[in-house]
Amino acid sequence: MPVKVSVIVPVYNPGPYIEECISSLLRQSLPPDEYEVVFVDDGSTDQTPARLDALAAKEPRVRVIHQENSGWSGKPRNVGIAASSGEYVMFVDNDDHLGDEALERMYGYGVANGADVVIGKMAGQGRNVPVELFRHNRPRASVADAPLIDSLTPHKMFRRAFLDEIGLRFPEGRRRLEDHVFVTEAFLRAANVSVIGDYVCYYHVRRDDASNAGFQPFDPIGYFKNLREALDVVERYTEPGPVRDSLYRRWLRVEMVERMRGRRLLAKPDDYRRKQFEEIHQVVTERFGPGVAPGLQPTQQVVAALIRADRYDDVVAFAEWEVGLKATATPGELRWRDGRLCFDFTVELSAGGAPLTFPGGASPTPLDGPPKDVDEAIAWVGADTVARFGQATLDLVVRERSSAAQYFQPVELTREIVPVEDSGRVRLVLRGTATVDPAAAVDGAPLRVGLWDTYARVRVGGWSKETRVGPGPRKARAALSAAVVGGRVVLPYWTDQHGNLSLDVDRASKRLGLGRLDASSVDVSGNRLRAPLPLHVPAGTAALLRLTSSERSVEVPGTLSPAGDGAVLEAALSVADLSGATWRAALCAAPDAAERRFLSLPLALRADAHTVKVARPPRPSLLRRAARKARRTLAGVLGRRNVPKTRAGKA
Repeated sequence: MPVKVSVIVPVYNPGPYIEECISSLLRQSLPPDEYEVVFVDDGSTDQTPARLDALAAKEPRVRVIHQENSGWSGKPRNVGIAASSGEYVMFVDNDDHLGDEALERMYGYGVANGADVVIGKMAGQGRNVPVELFRHNRPRASVADAPLIDSLTPHKMFRRAFLDEIGLRFPEGRRRLEDHVFVTEAFLRAANVSVIGDYVCYYHVRRDDASNAGFQPFDPIGYFKNLREALDVVERYTEPGPVRDSLYRRWLRVEMVERMRGRRLLAKPDDYRRKQFEEIHQVVTERFGPGVAPGLQPTQQVVAALIRADRYDDVVAFAEWEVGLKATATPGELRWRDGRLCFDFTVELSAGGAPLTFPGGASPTPLDGPPKDVDEAIAWVGADTVARFGQATLDLVVRERSSAAQYFQPVELTREIVPVEDSGRVRLVLRGTATVDPAAAVDGAPLRVGLWDTYARVRVGGWSKETRVGPGPRKARAALSAAVVGGRVVLPYWTDQHGNLSLDVDRASKRLGLGRLDASSVDVSGNRLRAPLPLHVPAGTAALLRLTSSERSVEVPGTLSPAGDGAVLEAALSVADLSGATWRAALCAAPDAAERRFLSLPLALRADAHTVKVARPPRPSLLRRAARKARRTLAGVLGRRNVPKTRAGKA
């Protein structure tokens, strides 16, 4: 078979961090004879070269190229391109990994849409990744109609013939931003770029030792010299006007203004941030015309204007004000409706623990030059924020804790301007009603087994902030009801430490509240079991009851049906099968699942020749007393004062 995809992995001293990368590449759903993996070892001095050689010896799809250290990733990637034979090439860093279907999906999507570049949805584990770009699939995209410029890392799939036709390769040597130069030219010269937004293809991982190449300190002079090369690419392939200004705006926003804001600025030593400021000031005054900064958010416009005016001290003072701002997302009551979790939540900006207020009735004006001082800057930002409040957005995202993959959920939004007594100031409040459907929350697919955290993402005025949903109201932090949805048990819960809202999918047991089942509420008249359970279920949900005696187990089919605020379990019992024994009960809410999961119920049944009755199971306190008595007896026999404790019932 011809090779469809060549995966190129530059390697330099990754140590154990390369193992997940290797595993993900070998797990790909694309048939093994349809892709190859080319590791280019850039002079590693750890055990990685031997590890890769051993891998290549047993894996025909793996090749290893060894070379002297070149100092950065550009040359290894170019060597990999030259050695590749695939229709597409895919670049992966040695400390990241792919989703299992990444190559198959990206290749298929690229071929179907005639794409020169394919971008797969990204997730960041300890790292920031683009979000808006992956809100939905984009079969045909360009820099003019999609936020492609937000994603300038090389971790994408490129058609090999396209790279050869335009002669595109990475800049080499010890330098930064070689990926910006490469990817920007690819975007601007591609006939089509396709974006996959419904499957996480690439996982960016921040190493525990924080030694990823992109996290290393850099020399500002060299860094911004390399940045100018990316701007040169934009100038070469675009005409003056709105498109060029929007592309330049990306570097002004991300690489310059954002480095001069909030904690990111204040965390650096003063001499280093002054040197950064000087280099950024030079680039801004040299390269950016009057159409670039006005497209920024208000706070970013202020910082850009202060940078252009060479007012470093005011930039620092504005950062000190901004660092005190945060967003809070306060949830209301949670409720299940037709298998969907619904809840209201309120998001507002705060400063110093109090809601942030804004001038009411102020008329917004364009920022004509830098504000005279920080107070004027704050006042201008406030007036502009109120004027543009109608454009504020609010999203709810569920994020898988194990992988950091995140997915947007439906939100109904209401914006409210709240006067603050007679002060002439107002609060800006966003109210959302979110709906999470566990059966379709992952871009139409069910939530996977595991833990999921909820985040509110708000864009208001010049701020884009993400915050956990919580803490929940103290009165609402009692045990929340779980639901059986799509054969899985989904439990919303408040985290122990901060009271934030999370979802447990098919893992919880004690928190489900099944232990609160009162045996006196269970009816077994007519040898038919009816037991109320604190679960939300759709009508006619299939269930399986496992009854276990000291000698054997019996599985009895049943149903779960809505009843009041919970559900009722019903199952027909066979006296003949159960006669003469006491049976402990466990419930499976997904009897058709490949791996059944049974939840223990505090319920025991006793059957004689004619009927089945509820038998009260031994209480834990009785089991503990029995365990203590057994330990005392054993201690007397052994002549020991202390005997190690064991779990109740297992002494």
